[in-house]
Amino acid sequence: MALFGKKKGLVGVDIGSSAIKAVELKAGGKGGAEYQLLNLGMEALPPEAIVDGAIMDSGAVIDAIQRLFTTQKIKTAEVATSVSGNAVIVKKISLPRMSQEELAESIHWEAEQYIPFDIQDVALDYEVVEGGGSGDNMDVLLVASKKDKISDYTSVISQAGKSPQLVDVDVFALQNCYEVNYGVDPGRVIALLNVGASIMNINILKGSTSIFNRDIAVGGNQYTDAIQKDLNLSFDQAEALKKGGRVEGAAPENLPPILQQVSESIALEIQKTFDFFKATSSEDRIDRIFLAGGTAKVHGLQELLADRFEAGVELLNPFNNITYNPRDFDPDFINEIGPSAAIAVGLAVRKVGDR
Repeated sequence: MALFGKKKGLVGVDIGSSAIKAVELKAGGKGGAEYQLLNLGMEALPPEAIVDGAIMDSGAVIDAIQRLFTTQKIKTAEVATSVSGNAVIVKKISLPRMSQEELAESIHWEAEQYIPFDIQDVALDYEVVEGGGSGDNMDVLLVASKKDKISDYTSVISQAGKSPQLVDVDVFALQNCYEVNYGVDPGRVIALLNVGASIMNINILKGSTSIFNRDIAVGGNQYTDAIQKDLNLSFDQAEALKKGGRVEGAAPENLPPILQQVSESIALEIQKTFDFFKATSSEDRIDRIFLAGGTAKVHGLQELLADRFEAGVELLNPFNNITYNPRDFDPDFINEIGPSAAIAVGLAVRKVGDR
């Protein structure tokens, strides 16, 4: 039993395909802020350690988690992590109104009709959508993830000597991060885009309800691949150039057209997703787009998206409403790592025992 009913905090560990990010928060910051930053760190992974969300080199991932906790001196061992990609299904379904007990009994049977995997192979969770549904029906958000995918992620955390307490889904961790930092505006439709190295998570919210979400297999690796191929560079050189560094023998003026071309293809995927959302939802607009993820700062991407979509695009700041001591964290570092830390921040606001 928790003392005084206080739930224990967790370290948010985002296992991405190019790096692992860890965030630890303390409830209650200065000046009435909800949270204060205790720990923040990032550890790069070798290029092939995680491919399309699947862990290929668990040794490298375990080492990176251990290094991260050691270098950041993180003492808390309880961890929240998240999964995304094609092993995760998030679906809103409509069911006849029923009590929580009836729902708990029938959800597996109902879910079977909507999930393309064997129901025995998935971990299932669900939540009734507040105010959703019409007449005698209610909307239920169904979340299913393949058990082997979850166990791959929890097992590297355990082998790194940490205790996995909670597994979330990237799109919902992104939503948590947004709500903690920007609050909830009931009437607005907000699109959250988290562009990682190999996967882009899209979550469209109306107020505090996720009304559409999708994971798309595009991301920062496409910039790196294009630079590598077009300029005949190694992966590390291409990665450095993408992040604004200088590489001997690579003329900086060759870079913008390459970046532009990849940004165009990412914008096209977003456009197709938005079109599909508008065609299948009762909402026909998006009021604002927030951009997060390690790829958010690639030169020209934000500007291109702002040109393409009239909603306006701003970088999501995961520390917008989280206080920190400038003696412990360099504001430039916080600013630099910001968009990359969105999922980890969204996980760090969870507590042991949360559903």
